[in-house]
Amino acid sequence: MDPFTDPLAPPEPAGPEYVLHLYITGATPNSTRAVRNIKDICEQYLKGRYELLIMDVFQQPALAQREDLIGVPTLIKRSPGLVRRLVGDLSDRERVLKALGINPSAGEGVRYE
Repeated sequence: MDPFTDPLAPPEPAGPEYVLHLYITGATPNSTRAVRNIKDICEQYLKGRYELLIMDVFQQPALAQREDLIGVPTLIKRSPGLVRRLVGDLSDRERVLKALGINPSAGEGVRYE
């Protein structure tokens, strides 16, 4: 045990539980909707437990090739669990929640097991 560590101090905060990457193409209507929809979902169900990176493949076209994107907007859930990809404007909230492993009927923020 480190003699300089306070045993009663709260633990260091861990990194975000959810790591999400959203690939968009500029300010198109679909991209704008996707950004708004995923931000709403994250704030409602994952507040304080997520990291959301939004990348514009219009400005960085190599990203689309590197990630093997077949369409945009595309949301990639990097963690927790298996990597999941969703293509579209993310307006089907039930589908997005299921891909993220969130069961809204069991209460906000409850994960599927």
